[in-house]
Amino acid sequence: MMIRKRTPRATPRVEVSRLPDDVVVLIDALEPGAEIILTRDGASIATISSTIDVVEGAVVDRAVPDGEPGEQAPPDYDGVTVVATAMELSKAARLALSTQLGADYVVLDLHAAPATADVLLVPPGSPQLIAALRSSFPRARVVVAEIEDPELGVRYHGPVRRLLDAGADAYLPPATLPLLARQLDHTLNQGRELATGSAAPLRIGPAPEAE
Repeated sequence: MMIRKRTPRATPRVEVSRLPDDVVVLIDALEPGAEIILTRDGASIATISSTIDVVEGAVVDRAVPDGEPGEQAPPDYDGVTVVATAMELSKAARLALSTQLGADYVVLDLHAAPATADVLLVPPGSPQLIAALRSSFPRARVVVAEIEDPELGVRYHGPVRRLLDAGADAYLPPATLPLLARQLDHTLNQGRELATGSAAPLRIGPAPEAE
């Protein structure tokens, strides 16, 4: 009997830019040897593991004996607020953000930031993303932010912006029913003024009025 050998199948490749932003952030945060388990209805169906052996240009897991020449002390961030960015930002973008925040802040990439970072700036994503990042930065205040800066080539939009881009006319932030009524009335009246050319363009939502 003749047994025909099967031709080895090529390993499928998926360009990371095709994945959702929150999944990309989780993958970027993987340390060498760490894994992400994908599930369906609670059952494990696949595993993503890191194939990168370096983090921020430094070899991982290379122990440096005490007193070895060239040993560097960890950076001293006492007296400043450390902001870790969990989105892909160029050095120019991080510098621009740091400059605008002022001398009391330092903005670092997720991989370069210490576990004691004070603030974690993350793009809109899933609860699983927030939980995974919080476990790595337990002291940080997690701040979700949408960014659009064409000059620096940064664009991180969330579900609200995507709905507005799809044709929605306005977004009203969470509110009690009485406040919602005031916000809705403000938005509708502004829309009527827009039709006559007597108002500024619609915003995502009016600022809540002081009680």
